[in-house]
Amino acid sequence: MLYHLLVPLARDHIVFNVFRYITFRTAMATVTALVISFALGPWLIRRLRERQHGGETIREDTPERHRAKAGTPTMGGLVILAAILGSTLLWANLRNRYVWTVVVATAGLGAIGLVDDSRKLRTRKGISARQKFGAQILLVGLLMASLFVWPVDGFTTGLAIPFFKGWLLTLGWLWIPFALLVIVGASNAVNLTDGLDGLAIGPIVMAGGAFAIIAYLTGNFRAAEYLRILNVKGTGELTIFCGALVGAALGFLWFNSYPAQVFMGDVGSLALGGAIGTLAVLTKAELLLPLIGGIYVVEAGSVIIQVVSFKLTGRRVFRMAPLHHHYELCGWAEPKIIVRFWILSFMLALLALTTLKLR
Repeated sequence: MLYHLLVPLARDHIVFNVFRYITFRTAMATVTALVISFALGPWLIRRLRERQHGGETIREDTPERHRAKAGTPTMGGLVILAAILGSTLLWANLRNRYVWTVVVATAGLGAIGLVDDSRKLRTRKGISARQKFGAQILLVGLLMASLFVWPVDGFTTGLAIPFFKGWLLTLGWLWIPFALLVIVGASNAVNLTDGLDGLAIGPIVMAGGAFAIIAYLTGNFRAAEYLRILNVKGTGELTIFCGALVGAALGFLWFNSYPAQVFMGDVGSLALGGAIGTLAVLTKAELLLPLIGGIYVVEAGSVIIQVVSFKLTGRRVFRMAPLHHHYELCGWAEPKIIVRFWILSFMLALLALTTLKLR
């Protein structure tokens, strides 16, 4: 909104020219998201605590020591959504289809998580896995299909191959199920990782920063030509969303760091996973997502390995899945697990960014 209000004034007053620049608006989006989080967080935590009456908010499939966290309010992801969406709508160019695609994906997946969280508080079960996956597939499928059928200028179904910059695999209509797999998979991977205080939100800061760089370079013709990466016209505006994502994540971490005052719930985890998955698809960094979101991939993979192993052999590979619970049962302190996973996430994000230059 501010972009459309202030940029036209640059014709008469040079001071408003700064609002044309993506870098300036990204910085402002980050700060705005932080301010929204800090302003809204304490009020929302009080309201959630009153509404939930200190009820049980701990998953059943967790180590026994987590029972001490019972009564901590959940659905704090509402703060994240408010900060991301509010900041993006203020600072981004709202005529950009890519911006609306990631905004609708994030808000829609957050709404699915909100329904699940609300039902869990009433029935302890939430919506069924079939209903949750069905709603995710329907939402993301419609978004990707609309982008494929009514493409914007510069849209491509090409799949960029890291390290081999001359290779571009054109997927055609197969791009829709591929994009669906990436986004829904990322959404649920973050959801599985959300088991310790601050564990899931920390890597979002790294991922948001990495995608901000990728979106800016991919959308900039000269930078893309210099690096010999795929140039997708219009994706530079997604940098503003990434800035809002980083600011919202840092703001929520203020309240979610150990010991947590609030949990994000599915409303936050599904939305955040969907956001980074959609960013990967739109910036043509789908094959970099396993590196940028490496912690989420490993956590989801540990659950798959555990389930498959138990069904085929009757034995468990890990003491408990996802992987962070395995380390808890091995005797690692919760803060140690969290910080070490953050460090690994930072290293993986840097490694992903190096592929932009290497070939």
